[in-house]
Amino acid sequence: MSIDTIAALNDCDDAAFVETLGDVYEHSPWVAERVIGERPFSSVDDLHEHMAEAVRNASEERKLELLRAHPDLGEQTELTDASEKEQASAGLDELRPEQYERFQELNEIYRDRFAFPFIMAVKGATPDEIQAAMEERIDNSEPTEFETALDQVHEIARLRLEDRFGE
Repeated sequence: MSIDTIAALNDCDDAAFVETLGDVYEHSPWVAERVIGERPFSSVDDLHEHMAEAVRNASEERKLELLRAHPDLGEQTELTDASEKEQASAGLDELRPEQYERFQELNEIYRDRFAFPFIMAVKGATPDEIQAAMEERIDNSEPTEFETALDQVHEIARLRLEDRFGE
């Protein structure tokens, strides 16, 4: 059964709900599990706000796990279908060799500094814009970057929900 409307999502059983939304927050079905009881949702925005609130109310450890579930940008192995589509839309699947090397270098520096991957909602961005953001954000303080990364995770989730439910 394809669940492609908010109305259908509101009416499905709990297992189908989690199956449908379990990947909206990368490899983190617990977010969907936490909002099952909040139904019915009036819109994608309403659903997204409840899911974002579930993350905001999670422990710092759980939030860190969520951040660590994301792939490195520009990486071309073991991506979820959604991540692969999003990275391809930004041209990250066609990086020139020198761009790919720079992304890998920045990913390593970033991960060493913050202990999670660089996260950015890349839909509609160019590789140069993404690289500039990486270079700029690498100098953020740890608390600032933790919150910035979570904000980006929420934006990615919003875009995925809009894509899934056509809003």
